[in-house]
Amino acid sequence: MKKNLKSAAQGGFTLIELIVVIVILGILAATALPKFANLSAEARAASVQAVRGSLNSVSAMAHGQFLVNPTANSTNATMEGLAVPMSNGYPSASAALATAAGITTDGKTNKDYTITVVATAGTTTGSVTVSPIGVNAETNCRVVYTPATVSGTVVTPPTVVADVTNCN
Repeated sequence: MKKNLKSAAQGGFTLIELIVVIVILGILAATALPKFANLSAEARAASVQAVRGSLNSVSAMAHGQFLVNPTANSTNATMEGLAVPMSNGYPSASAALATAAGITTDGKTNKDYTITVVATAGTTTGSVTVSPIGVNAETNCRVVYTPATVSGTVVTPPTVVADVTNCN
């Protein structure tokens, strides 16, 4: 009887090959881990930038309404049924500004953001600060809206500044 030597050949991986593959996968995992470990900070930073865009949009739309009809929109601009207080042709610092931007629905906070309004009644000064829930606004993970100002006849548009330096 003649035996076929090819049928007795090995049919799998050797132990060395298996160890080499495991080592390579370990190196790749160790290299990729730091990239995925910081995703929550990047998500918060992106969220803060989105809030900045929303506040800029509301400000521009309210200013557009003011330009179309300055007398009717001098104190309030109506945006989707919501009265947004105006000063100098732009939205003033108020919770209504954040609500019009879709950031909140109950006037102060929702499940994603904390909104702090600092405004002096009857003046055009103040600010609206929006920061993600769970992040202290003092730690520089926030958006600050400062209303428009007037110097003589020159109106300086509002500023919307996003600070994402510490969104950990």
